[in-house]
Amino acid sequence: MVAKGPYGKRSRSGAGVLVVQNTPGGGPGRVGEWLRGAGLDVEVARPFDADVLPGELDGRAMIVLGGGFMPDDDARAPWLPDTRRLTRQALDTGTPFLGICLGGQLLAHVAGGTVRAAYGRPELGSTAIRLRPEAAGDPLLRGLGDTVPAIERHVDTITELPDGAVWLASSEACPYQAFRVGPCAWGTQFHPEAAAARIAAWAPSGLTAHGLDPADVLARAEAAEPEAVAVWSTFTRRFAQVCRTRS
Repeated sequence: MVAKGPYGKRSRSGAGVLVVQNTPGGGPGRVGEWLRGAGLDVEVARPFDADVLPGELDGRAMIVLGGGFMPDDDARAPWLPDTRRLTRQALDTGTPFLGICLGGQLLAHVAGGTVRAAYGRPELGSTAIRLRPEAAGDPLLRGLGDTVPAIERHVDTITELPDGAVWLASSEACPYQAFRVGPCAWGTQFHPEAAAARIAAWAPSGLTAHGLDPADVLARAEAAEPEAVAVWSTFTRRFAQVCRTRS
């Protein structure tokens, strides 16, 4: 476990994955289970609860999860500067990285892209993700299908990818659903870690405010769940293989 205490340096040698969890309810979910099943050591840091982020990744891959912040919302999330620093370190050293929702936005921000708050149409619930032709050669997304379902929950949006990023997927409402920076840093706007059942815990008012029926949102996600599990478990196992290869 990551030690409690003030922000500072902490290091640990060995292969594995450091997961940065940004909110109490936003854990790694089934992605964490799939990574452990693939033989990786998954270490979850909860800096909102005073966990100390390490000074170095020390050979670990990195996953940054979602949260209701902008990538530079340091006043509300004072651990974000350390998260950005470790993200920059992952990019500079070719360390495997996966950013999910806020984490994907943070990757775009650190690498030179643009993220806008409360921009475009919000996406909530199971959403059709369209894989672009570039995904055919991607180590994680290749061969998963033309359109695949994933859970979405965002109002902030990436509006410009970093220079040189590979654009991998889009949706009807949000163009930048997945991208890769360098050989092994991926960002997604969607949530591969989120099972359909998690929607049942969402506040109904957050859905009705956007004209959505909570029961319908849950039912659509449950109907898409078998395909989502097949797709995102494969995606995660491939990320685990990248981590093992580069550890």
